[in-house]
Amino acid sequence: MSLSTTITTPTVTYEQPLGLFINNKFVKGSESKTFETINPTNEKVITAVHEATAQDVDIAVKAARAAFEDTWRQTTPTERGRLLVKLADLFERDIEILAAIEALDNGKAVSMAKGDVQNSQGCLRYYGGFADKIHGQTIDTDPNSLTYTRHEPIGLLMWAWKIGPAIATGNTVVLKTAEQTPLSALYVAKLIVEAGFPPGVINILSGFGRVAGAAISSHMDIDKVAFTGSTVVGRAIMRAAADSNLKKVTLELGGKSPNIIFDDANIDEAISWANFGIFFNHGQCCSAGSRLLVQEGIYDNFVARFKERAAENKLGDPFKEDTYQGPQVSQLQFDRIMDYLESGKKEGAVVATGGSRHGSKGYFIQPTVFTNVTSNMRIAREEIFGPVVTIQKFKDEAEAIKIGNNTAYGLAGAVFTQNVKTAVRMSNALRSGTVWINSYGNLSYQAPFGGFKESGIGRELGSYALENYTQVKTVRHNLDDSGAP
Repeated sequence: MSLSTTITTPTVTYEQPLGLFINNKFVKGSESKTFETINPTNEKVITAVHEATAQDVDIAVKAARAAFEDTWRQTTPTERGRLLVKLADLFERDIEILAAIEALDNGKAVSMAKGDVQNSQGCLRYYGGFADKIHGQTIDTDPNSLTYTRHEPIGLLMWAWKIGPAIATGNTVVLKTAEQTPLSALYVAKLIVEAGFPPGVINILSGFGRVAGAAISSHMDIDKVAFTGSTVVGRAIMRAAADSNLKKVTLELGGKSPNIIFDDANIDEAISWANFGIFFNHGQCCSAGSRLLVQEGIYDNFVARFKERAAENKLGDPFKEDTYQGPQVSQLQFDRIMDYLESGKKEGAVVATGGSRHGSKGYFIQPTVFTNVTSNMRIAREEIFGPVVTIQKFKDEAEAIKIGNNTAYGLAGAVFTQNVKTAVRMSNALRSGTVWINSYGNLSYQAPFGGFKESGIGRELGSYALENYTQVKTVRHNLDDSGAP
């Protein structure tokens, strides 16, 4: 099979790499296996990419380890920062191509995909600026000692969407892409070479979690794993890390986030943000506002208006500029969401709008709003990861906090109110890694992001992320020549 192919989308024609990216080259998998990637809009095969096995993971790890020992650890922080900024420039230059790939392979509306690319290049620039500002401390322990700390790179790690802090702190990377959407990362591999990164510093593998992912998690020469995905897989990664070399782990996992609307909220703004909070990226966001809690005084009015707003979301071709919601990413995810829709109906929830498949081709699901929901229903407890939101009524702050925290997850949440004291009390009481006030989902690469409870371990983004990718060494230099006490 070829290592590249020409792909034509409604907006661009480009050359798509298909091989595994190791040592700055595209290569075939060791067992010559391939797997297909599907266009979720029409359920047709886009192309097939080479599949990484455990042997390929080992080859990539050796390349990354050699790069770390031979060249990368000697590369100055200023140069690491320059390379990240150069890569950001290439993201900006190729925004149309990258957005088209995401629309094709992921089903995301191309207008939203462009926003993702812009945020990605902004994140790379941010960490490029941090690369030469990572420093330790000088500690005044006693007059006869010079004591200081160094923040050293961990070494070799797996990256999901955390390449900025990983590279800024001097690590080398082996990245396994999501098996449903391998194409954009393979295209970015070409930009990595063009930016000037030395061979072996960043390696990208297409493959399946049960094979390549498991090999990464248990590899004895990988020092750190960073993962974004489900809590079930996160637990498996932690077990593998413990059973192997006790590698460091950061996990950004699932969510069932409450979006709490008080009587005094600006209802127009609350409806707009709530719609964005759950239906952005077709509900395929770990931090999606999938549980709406509405105070009883405005409940009926809010429900009536919100279901009208949800029904207005334009479903269809991701390449059309007015499309708001494209298809779900895969047949598997489509089937899971449809199962949740049936579960909600059987358990007594009321479908205010949506609740069915949209059309007859592609993995499209109507934006769905459930009312008459109780906290013990599956649709209120489990992460659906789709365009499905539940609405529950609450009486006062105490009940809102009780319902909001009644979940195994703790990734995010929001509060809509004009009362500053209410906002502060609620944000303090919610057991979530991020709480938005009078907005939802406005993430920034400058602010830390991560979860409480079963939503993960560690923080990504902002300066906090740098702590995940370094280890602190203490150096004590004895200045006293009098000998041991």
